[in-house]
Amino acid sequence: MNLRRIMTAGSLMLCFTLAFAQTSAPKNWFNLDPSEDQVPGVSTERTYEQLLAGKKGKTVIVAILDSGVDYEHEDLKDIMWVNEDEVDGNGLDDDNNGYVDDIHGWNFLGNKNGENIQYDNLEVTRLYRKYDRMFGGKSPESLSKKEKELYKTYQEYGKVIEDKRSELEEEAGTFVAIATAINALAEEIGKDVISLEDLAAFESDNPLLMYSAQMAQALMQEGQTFEQLQTDINDYAEHLAAEYQYHYNLEFDPRSEVGDDFSDPYDRNYGNNDVRGPDAKHGTHVAGIVAAKRDNGLGMSGVADNVRIMSVRTVPDGDERDKDVAAAIIYAVDNGASVINMSFGKGASPRKDVVDEAVRYALKNDVLIVHAAGNDNKLISDENNFPTDKFEKRGGFLGLFGPKYAENWIEVGALNWKDDETLVAPFSNYSPDFVDVFAPGMAIYSTTPFNGYENQQGTSMAAPVVAGVAAVVRSYFPDLTAQQVKQVIMESAVRQNKKVQEPGSKMLVPFGQLSVTGGIVNVYEAVKLASQVKGKKKGGASGTAAGSSAEEQKQDKKSVAVP
Repeated sequence: MNLRRIMTAGSLMLCFTLAFAQTSAPKNWFNLDPSEDQVPGVSTERTYEQLLAGKKGKTVIVAILDSGVDYEHEDLKDIMWVNEDEVDGNGLDDDNNGYVDDIHGWNFLGNKNGENIQYDNLEVTRLYRKYDRMFGGKSPESLSKKEKELYKTYQEYGKVIEDKRSELEEEAGTFVAIATAINALAEEIGKDVISLEDLAAFESDNPLLMYSAQMAQALMQEGQTFEQLQTDINDYAEHLAAEYQYHYNLEFDPRSEVGDDFSDPYDRNYGNNDVRGPDAKHGTHVAGIVAAKRDNGLGMSGVADNVRIMSVRTVPDGDERDKDVAAAIIYAVDNGASVINMSFGKGASPRKDVVDEAVRYALKNDVLIVHAAGNDNKLISDENNFPTDKFEKRGGFLGLFGPKYAENWIEVGALNWKDDETLVAPFSNYSPDFVDVFAPGMAIYSTTPFNGYENQQGTSMAAPVVAGVAAVVRSYFPDLTAQQVKQVIMESAVRQNKKVQEPGSKMLVPFGQLSVTGGIVNVYEAVKLASQVKGKKKGGASGTAAGSSAEEQKQDKKSVAVP
């Protein structure tokens, strides 16, 4: 799943559906309280005012596995993780962790010369290229039964790529033209802030400019600003162009630029220390949601205080590679992260076994993983959305008796800010078995590079809300294990007894059918519940709450006992 793949359909009006939804949302609604503010926020401000006032928490490290983080942003620079055992800029691996000058984290999408990858293929393109080397020019009749099954997949992937490139060739051209026109319109009007009156008064002999002015007027009457409209159009045009030029392009393969041994999934000695990278917009936005500084009067406030953000650059504009994901998880664990946020995903995982090993390593070392469920408005399973918390079967004793699911994993769907039948974000994936909870994910105002702030939407934004809640619990209740923190978050989720529109359709379904808990994450309720749980880290058994394991929940259709 590409980082920006929230708008996948090819119509102009659908492109701006999400923009409309942003227009009236309170800027900080994800931190507000449902009962006091009438929005389905997670009660952050109420929690600090009523439950945590005067209390001091332990600093926790949250690793952001993403496109990169602008560590110099005014709202993030004071809460970035600093590797105190490393001397900045001396070109040496002072702490002997295998990574030179890793002051704020590590970048697995670059080489030792400081050059970085920005774009990559989707996994379907990489797999087709691999299968083409196996089957290109071969007759299906000459293949074994097992090979024929793979050959069928090869043909299906080829059709997907061919159809998508044909579609993109026209669609990308259309939106690039629209973006060019809207930019020319802005230049012609020549104002920093363009109003409806400016557009109504605009005249030109250029029909495309006049069409752009009329389109902008129609959208602005719904509450959208011209400036945000221009940004949305340009972003979408850029996204379509990237899909055509990079994501589905069989001639494009940037991996050689990294210089690693890609055939060895356990080779982790690669990359560089540029944790911002060429496009850190997505990762910076995610980081701000988790922990943008709360007491500086700037921009916005993250969910958690007492946090240090570790940036681990893992996700290009395209699909992340399993090897990089595994390496990033292990790096985060080894360098002290207690929560890992992963706002990415894709439809195939050729080396899931390697990612599974890294997730097991995180579990063994008491690290919680929070993962975005994805933005395809579909029912997800353990076979169509990766990475996933279900482990592949292993041979031997461990395969028979090891856990089937990662008990340190939380899967998050996205909410709209309106507490009505449109409560679930229209793009969000869902599942009564594989999505654990829902959290705010539309019109989320957060940090962007170069001291910027803007609204973005996606399960990519919902996951860091939950990662922030997890960081609060781990900070103020440090004796709780990762599994206990997961259970606290799930059991304290606020259940919703209402019907909502199922993503991808207008059909009304019970909210409880869309996730394991049928609830919305709430830090106020999580802190209250955490105070009742006896931590296991000092040898105590869990108390009356958070007692059932994730494995038990999944075996029982992932039901969760309400304390």
